[in-house]
Amino acid sequence: MAARRIRVGCAGWSIGTPQRDLFDDGASMLARYATRFDVAEINSSFYRPHRRETWRRWAASVPAGFRFSAKLPRTISHELGLRGAGPALDQFLAEAGGLGRKLGALLLQLPPTLAFDARSASAFFRMLRRRTDIAVACEPRHASWFDARADALLQRHAIARVAADPARVAEATRPGGDTGLRYWRWHGSPRIYYSRYEDAALASLAGAIAAAPGRNAWVIFDNTAHGHAVTDALRLQSLVRDGMPTQRRPRA
Repeated sequence: MAARRIRVGCAGWSIGTPQRDLFDDGASMLARYATRFDVAEINSSFYRPHRRETWRRWAASVPAGFRFSAKLPRTISHELGLRGAGPALDQFLAEAGGLGRKLGALLLQLPPTLAFDARSASAFFRMLRRRTDIAVACEPRHASWFDARADALLQRHAIARVAADPARVAEATRPGGDTGLRYWRWHGSPRIYYSRYEDAALASLAGAIAAAPGRNAWVIFDNTAHGHAVTDALRLQSLVRDGMPTQRRPRA
């Protein structure tokens, strides 16, 4: 049986001046980031398309064991509400395919107003699965997504449900859906995007990661506004290593 892999990283790969000395040198900000982390979440793809050559350049900047998650465009999630999204999905997958094997997961963040509708959700996930078998993490934000029926649908289509902080409902703090991937997104609390996490919160997260079933666990810190994502991710990385002595360090 393959060893469980825990990846800890950030949304994006920006490194603030105070944190620069925590990393080794690199030819680019991404290359420098990859000297300490083995995963990064690409959020810019939510707002605008990138040329396939750009994705290829990112892939070439990191070691072989590094993985990216790529956020699906808001055209699909917010504007179309998962309906009639085939052309937009095809374009996105063609572009993001430039990452090659380093595309480890897709992230689908749903708007808070999008209630669970079994028919449209199932149709979209079937369409997605016809196009790719890459791991998918979905971050729903409407309370209707957090019941047994929605969870069963996610499992049926091999879609992981994100565990988020702060959470809009209590169930959103825990990962759900497919157990092949457990995916945490911590956005900063109490002030989203800005607040750093206290030691007790990170210790609790490390315990939750250790207790959660699944082959792979990814943790992404999105509290990037004041640079806390980098330091929080490094702190959690140390906690995970201390608790799991067999966990391999990211390759630099």
